[in-house]
Amino acid sequence: MVFVAIVIARLPAQWLIPKNAPFSCATLEGTLWAGTCGGLSAAGQSLGELSWELRPLALLRARLGAQVTLIHPAGRVSAEAEVGAGGLLQARDLHADFALDPRLMPGLPGQLHGLAHADLELLALKGGALTALKGTLEARNLEERSGDVTPLGSFAVRFPGGGGEPLGQVHDLGGPLSLEGTLRLPRAGGYELEALVAARPGAPPALENNLRILGTPDEAGRRQLTVSGEF
Repeated sequence: MVFVAIVIARLPAQWLIPKNAPFSCATLEGTLWAGTCGGLSAAGQSLGELSWELRPLALLRARLGAQVTLIHPAGRVSAEAEVGAGGLLQARDLHADFALDPRLMPGLPGQLHGLAHADLELLALKGGALTALKGTLEARNLEERSGDVTPLGSFAVRFPGGGGEPLGQVHDLGGPLSLEGTLRLPRAGGYELEALVAARPGAPPALENNLRILGTPDEAGRRQLTVSGEF
């Protein structure tokens, strides 16, 4: 058994990629145990450089596990990832920092720009559907650029985990836009945001004007915001 493990560990990284793989690497270095895929691309999208180091204990659970890191000019993602039977994909201790760029995220409104930060204890997908999410996502220094640049502020959503569709509590981290509500991520895909929003004193006039289309404010000056979409 030890001999087999040693042989597998020394196999070239090229053996990882089947002929019909939905992704490609411009360069491959290292071994199955630890290697680097340079120029990773999928569906015509350049994803950057992926490196990995296998976790042999995952094999005891009939899963393939590895510490993975993806580096892109727009940011960085690292996680302990596991792939299991039935299309199960789990990522633990996921940390990410990247730019919110509509060119990289087709579902993102083209006029919205900023930075994203993630600290997730668990993210699980099965058959491409999101089944579990626990941790915090942040959008920092958001700006609306449909005309003049309008600062919106920074925001965070905390997903407590547990069963059912992921439902997070959203709140602002300060800035011109006050926001408090919920973000639901249906397993069928997409997102649904419901929140109460208001412009804080000193907010840009353009922000106050944009909020007026949401209707009449309540007694506290907040308006109902409902947004849904795909990503």
